[in-house]
Amino acid sequence: MVFETGIDPVEAGLVGSFARPGGNLTGVCMLTAALMPKRLELLSELVPEARLIGLLVNPTNSTSERMIGDVQEAARAKGVRLELLKATSKSEIDAAFAMLIRLHAGGLAVIPDPFLFSRREQLVALASRHAVPTIYPLREFAASGGLISYAASITAAFHLLGIYAGRILNGDKPADLPVQQPTTFELVVNLKTAKALGLTVPPGILARADEIIE
Repeated sequence: MVFETGIDPVEAGLVGSFARPGGNLTGVCMLTAALMPKRLELLSELVPEARLIGLLVNPTNSTSERMIGDVQEAARAKGVRLELLKATSKSEIDAAFAMLIRLHAGGLAVIPDPFLFSRREQLVALASRHAVPTIYPLREFAASGGLISYAASITAAFHLLGIYAGRILNGDKPADLPVQQPTTFELVVNLKTAKALGLTVPPGILARADEIIE
């Protein structure tokens, strides 16, 4: 069996180690949690005047606590106050944005989560309506009108999975195939959304962007 996961497969008990998985499982770890500090850094670069940034999480997600801790540490290092916002339903997402407005937050970072991904249209619409600069964990958010996203390339990950599936079908054992980590990352900027928000995207971000949506 080959897998694609955003959690640490060793901590989750899926494999014995990255180098030698053991058993009948191997695949790709997307480094989902590890990228949250980088997303905060990008958001701070985009809105450097923001002293308060919201962090939207689904508290029922088992990986949330680790990601929250990583972002809090990054925020302290930058001298940014982080406001934790929890949402497990459509109405709680609405309430989270209402809180952002009351606090005059300068931006929002969305933690990777299947539920929040399923509500991306709502998230993008609320961020636009309330003019909240928001960074998202997957390209699909930016393609739906979100301001900016940063993530490991899912296409590249699936390519690695296909290679592993082929090798296993040809006789290789999953136990001997190291768990891969992505080397391709995608920074996507939606310039149309930036203009609507009255934001000027820094040249440094534009130069690093893998895709610019106009």
